[in-house]
Amino acid sequence: MPVQIIPPLNPLRVFEVAARLESFTAAAAELGVTQSAVSRQIATLEGSLSTQLFVRERHGVLLTKEGRIYRDGISPAFAMISAASTALMNPRAEPLRLRIYTTFAAKWLIKRLPKFQNAYPNINVRLSASVANVNFASEDIDLAIQFGRGDWRGVEKKLLIRDVIQPVCSPRLLRRYPELRSIEGLRRQHLLHSHYRRKDWTDWLTAADRPDLLTEGTLYPNSMLAYEAAIEGLGIAMGQLFLLKDDIAAGTLVPLFDRPLTRQLAYFALWRRGAVKNRKAAGFVKWLMQEIDLQNGVI
Repeated sequence: MPVQIIPPLNPLRVFEVAARLESFTAAAAELGVTQSAVSRQIATLEGSLSTQLFVRERHGVLLTKEGRIYRDGISPAFAMISAASTALMNPRAEPLRLRIYTTFAAKWLIKRLPKFQNAYPNINVRLSASVANVNFASEDIDLAIQFGRGDWRGVEKKLLIRDVIQPVCSPRLLRRYPELRSIEGLRRQHLLHSHYRRKDWTDWLTAADRPDLLTEGTLYPNSMLAYEAAIEGLGIAMGQLFLLKDDIAAGTLVPLFDRPLTRQLAYFALWRRGAVKNRKAAGFVKWLMQEIDLQNGVI
């Protein structure tokens, strides 16, 4: 049996908060400790793992490549621990069984879940991840976030985010290849594709009247891995702009060509007919829309 590697749990928790917020100062405020205490705990964890997780800069901190991968790996686990603890300490807390795509969870939802838990302490969110269409008749699911045209039968739905796509790459790749200031610069570049979004590049290049620039490139199992490959400079990915807003704001990804394409596709919240009358489902859908409006600058 392989040896289990479990680092000190307190530094691990501090890392989860600091990585989610991407700030030692904000992490200190959430945890109720000093910024220096956060820094010490992160240093302890880095020593335990023999891996640098953050780059310290004059104006803050940035996650390293290893730090981002580690954050995406442990954040769902902490969300599940929090949910299980809430259920144990408050047996009256209602479970909300949510089916979601891994990329949507890792890139957007997980870092915002603490806000929901603070607003609705009596609702215990239980996450599961799948790209398959939900079957409410045979699965114990309250809500699902799915991607498509919204033509599912036998469900009620709420449109969350329209699918707006645009090529993205790392800043250093753009500096190395200034010809990427124009679409023609794609001709000698490596394109990164996602298994579940194989038509993204075809649709975007067709809309740009440049289908001749489509190449096989590299196919990744999901969008999250394609985005990580882009961040590391391995090529150019087709980005979902809403999910990548934090990466773009942090400067780890740069949108190219200023030609976003809005398709007849979107992320939807789905539920059984009548289920949204349930307080837990209604609360989560309402909160989702508020968070989306907040990111879009509506509120």
